[in-house]
Parts: sequence; structure tokens; C-alpha cells
Amino acid sequence: MLMPKKTKYRKSHKGRRGGKATRKTTIAFGKFALKSMEAHWVTARQIEAARRVITRFTKRGGKLWIRIFPDKPITAKGNEMPMGKGKGAVDHYVAKIRAGEIMFELEGVSEEIAKEAMQLAAYKMPIKCRFISK
Repeated sequence: MLMPKKTKYRKSHKGRRGGKATRKTTIAFGKFALKSMEAHWVTARQIEAARRVITRFTKRGGKLWIRIFPDKPITAKGNEMPMGKGKGAVDHYVAKIRAGEIMFELEGVSEEIAKEAMQLAAYKMPIKCRFISK
């Protein structure tokens, strides 16, 4: 799964979710894309699940670009741990998605196949998504 090779700091603050995207809002590489309609955290597992369903449906035809990367560490403590005793260890990584951000791009397949593949990938995402084309 996707994760950073090296980070400056091991753990990060939670931060604030939300807002509209100002970057990654237009198709840059392919002809078809999957665009987020709301802001959320998308885990590395969800990105990998969407990537797998797109490549399987297109029968490894065409080219796929993943425009998001999970670089935010999320910590978790074990079950039945008492309060206190510091922050937990890094459990997984998430990508911070804003509304209107392009998540996946696809090229080299027909529009019908691309639309169906992106729809299947949208089912794997925790947010509302829209299929767009150039």
C-alpha cells in the first residue's frame, strides 16, 4: 500500500477537514477522471482498492494516474488502554481530500469502459465522486 518512504516528523496533529480544492481541480494527464465532491480523509487501503478495481475492469488496458497520496499519519492506541500515557503509534496513512479534487485519471480506453471503471472505484471511496472527461 501507499505510504511515505521518509517523513520529517513521525506523528502529526489531526488538523481541520474541509474546504474546496484550489489545486488538482482539472484533468492534467488523461482523458477521463474521478473527481471528489466533498472533503474527507481517504485511507491508503481505499486508494489501493479503487486502483485494483479500475485496472481489473479495464483489463490492464490504458494508463492510470493516481493524483492523491496518503502522507498524513494517523495514530491509534490499543484496545482497553487507560487514558493518558501519551499518543499512540502510527496505525495507517490517509490522503486529505478536498471538494473538487481530481483523484484518478484514465486514458487509452473507451468512454463507456472508463465511466464504468470510475463508477466501480467511486463505490470504494468514502465520499461522493463524479466522473468527468476532457
